[in-house]
Amino acid sequence: MTAPQECCADYEVSRRSVLKAAGLAGMAGVVTSMFGDVMTSTVFGSGESNILVVVSLRGGADGLSMVVPHAEPAYYAARPTTAIAPSRLLFPDATFGLHPAFAALSPAWLLGQVAVVHATGMAVPNRSHFEAMEAVEDADPGTAARVGWLNRMIGGLATSPDLFDGVSLGNAIMPTALQGPSPALATEEFASLRGPFATDPVLRKRITDSLHTQYRKHGGLVGRAGVGALALTQRASAIAGTIDDGPHSGALYPKDSSLSEALKTTAGLIRAGVGVKAVAVDSGGWDQHVELGYRVDMTIKDLAKSLAAFFVDLGPHAGRVTVVTVSEFGRRLQENGAGGVDHGYGNMMLVMGGGVKGGRYYSRWPGLSAGKQVDGDLAVTTDYRSVLAEILRSRFSALNTSKIFPGLSYDPLGFMS
Repeated sequence: MTAPQECCADYEVSRRSVLKAAGLAGMAGVVTSMFGDVMTSTVFGSGESNILVVVSLRGGADGLSMVVPHAEPAYYAARPTTAIAPSRLLFPDATFGLHPAFAALSPAWLLGQVAVVHATGMAVPNRSHFEAMEAVEDADPGTAARVGWLNRMIGGLATSPDLFDGVSLGNAIMPTALQGPSPALATEEFASLRGPFATDPVLRKRITDSLHTQYRKHGGLVGRAGVGALALTQRASAIAGTIDDGPHSGALYPKDSSLSEALKTTAGLIRAGVGVKAVAVDSGGWDQHVELGYRVDMTIKDLAKSLAAFFVDLGPHAGRVTVVTVSEFGRRLQENGAGGVDHGYGNMMLVMGGGVKGGRYYSRWPGLSAGKQVDGDLAVTTDYRSVLAEILRSRFSALNTSKIFPGLSYDPLGFMS
């Protein structure tokens, strides 16, 4: 028997594929940032409307550890060394309980701002990181077009695209969910969008005027791109100050956390009032084939503390923001020989913030007995797209979700108001 790997080669290939594909492909309304192993992509619009933040738990998060089905004897039988004891669980009901590492979200749970949807996933099992990531983020089974569901969402919200609609920060990266036909601009970090000599207005104007003249004379694609890039530097300069302003309302983000840095920047963008509509935060580190007990505690704690700080940081904007977590697949019920869990099927999704009827678990729970499993995995009883559609219908009522999730049989669970 081959020993379980700490990280799948398939997972690494899938991330490289995203990097490669994102160089030229983008979508209307995206700004992408890279913070270590966390990627964010931000969609800009106008007004003070609602905002969606999608946190992708890359690697296949173990939903059975995050939200423990403590009423299932099969869970404890299959995980003799990694199961979470019922006495350690937070907010247990008759079936489920939160992993104790979610403690930072306890106040939000008690206020009804956090909900869990369990036994979610794709209609058909796919345990390949690359293929599952693509399928989940495309969210249009059977299509040959590579257009992500967030791309379609923004297409339904966009009024008139402009240069800021498609920008990649930190690296030329965009997740499949945001891939689409519109071009994107890539840069290393947000501050670099301000262009050279950003702090010297005299020299900056001289250089900008000279470049503008050259680009206009050049004409064509290069000339138009140059003029657009100069316009971008002006807008970025106005926004960067708010982003660099740091956390508000006494928010305390975890130190040395890529996820926290990404959410901190996201909060700054929202406070800047530039009309952000959706942010995709692509967080790695959830491919836990070994040492599940330690690794799942560490990743959940980072997620919980980062989200708690994020909503404090948002201040008066918090009511406009809804966060949902997604992952390409769950993990197997049976632990492996390295104290970890391998690729599985059914999973859970956490929903937090505006419009959420929280403080409870939602599920069409299939059970974990031998006759209820799918090849040794938790079965899926709720299509993950239905969870996303319920959020969009609640928070973005103008959208036609049948165009965002083609062919979906919408079946809401009632976790949104």
